[in-house]
Amino acid sequence: MTTPASALLSARGLHVTFPGRRGGPPARAVDGVELTVGRGEIVALVGESGCGKTTLARALLGLVVPSAGGVSFDGSPLSNHPRALKAYRRRAQLVLQDPSGSLNPRHTVYEAVAEGLRIHQVPGVERELVAGALSRAGLRPPDRFFPRFPHELSGGQRQRVVIAGALVLSPELIVADEPVASLDASVRGEILALLLRLRDELGLSALVVTHDLGLAWNIADRVAVMYLGRVVETGPVESVLLRPRHPYTRALLSVLPETPGVPAVLTGEPPDPARIPAGCRFHARCPVLASGEAGRAGVADLCRTEDLPALTGDPSAQVACHWARAVRPG
Repeated sequence: MTTPASALLSARGLHVTFPGRRGGPPARAVDGVELTVGRGEIVALVGESGCGKTTLARALLGLVVPSAGGVSFDGSPLSNHPRALKAYRRRAQLVLQDPSGSLNPRHTVYEAVAEGLRIHQVPGVERELVAGALSRAGLRPPDRFFPRFPHELSGGQRQRVVIAGALVLSPELIVADEPVASLDASVRGEILALLLRLRDELGLSALVVTHDLGLAWNIADRVAVMYLGRVVETGPVESVLLRPRHPYTRALLSVLPETPGVPAVLTGEPPDPARIPAGCRFHARCPVLASGEAGRAGVADLCRTEDLPALTGDPSAQVACHWARAVRPG
């Protein structure tokens, strides 16, 4: 289990606020998030589109400046100084969703992977380092791929090139934003297996951003479920996905084909982050409140009027839900 002492990456009270449109209220894209990623651990950050996952990931990498709170890596606060950020981004690498958009169509595979080595002036024999990264990413023999251009590769091969471009810098952490969303089902499994193998062989930590709880089940040690800028449930993958406590987590799970029972369908759209409602931010869409279960537990008024504090970075199972805490305290 991750403890503060073993955390590689941690966010404390992180807020990211964007200016409102036409003088309107500011949008609270990330609203007091606390999150940790341990050494050698894979954490899945899960939620609907627009819930703040990508903004949080970018803030953790120093690509977005937080409005409040902070990020620490390897026990040290993340600095916004350009030289410090450059050094940090060698140790923490981003893998984007669309490999076609991540690769310059005019650059060969060799040039794409070697680019990071040149930017960071990494010592060593460049050709050997590029070949090693491609091999670790599953592109063998690597020299066969050196002269190829992105359009000559399959989607899975392009994603492996992107991963190789991260691996060539020997990072300690990978932040993967929807890393298999654009791939066919058969290739998705291969890329997920690759990430697991890299964790086991290299000791890599990873934060995997996804809307797919099924993906989280296949790859993650822990899950953090995000809704409207906040983490609303977090804990070990078995606890969160086999015994979900938050109605939002249950609703996300209900759309998976292997989940038995009557689907808890989400109604409506998530609220505007510039106009977060009073009370629990999920209450307007909550099937537990709509069904009367929250009323029977005596917390319906709390759901509508009393906000819940942000969850701490404690990796043990936690939930931000009046009803869940009433029916199963702790």
